[in-house]
Amino acid sequence: MSEEKGRKNLRMPNEDEMFAVVTRHDGGNHVRVECEDGENRMGRIPGRMKYRNWIDEGNVVLVEPWDWQDEKANIEWCYSEEDADQLRREGHIDPASF
Repeated sequence: MSEEKGRKNLRMPNEDEMFAVVTRHDGGNHVRVECEDGENRMGRIPGRMKYRNWIDEGNVVLVEPWDWQDEKANIEWCYSEEDADQLRREGHIDPASF
């Protein structure tokens, strides 16, 4: 933790990524996500995250939409509840929609 009251340096999206919230777990390595651009996409949890991070409904995640199929996306990062609260406080994500 840094010197500012528990503020952490969090992973932020690059130009191909965006914030999303998990709306439904479809089983296996697939979830439904509502992205910050208003689109609902099927998210694929990669093998490197599948057993290390449990992703559940309501989690804030970082997704990278597919270039060739816009209705699908890869989950790139999952934020803890504390990290998601920090993102809301700092204005990175809209508290009303996330």
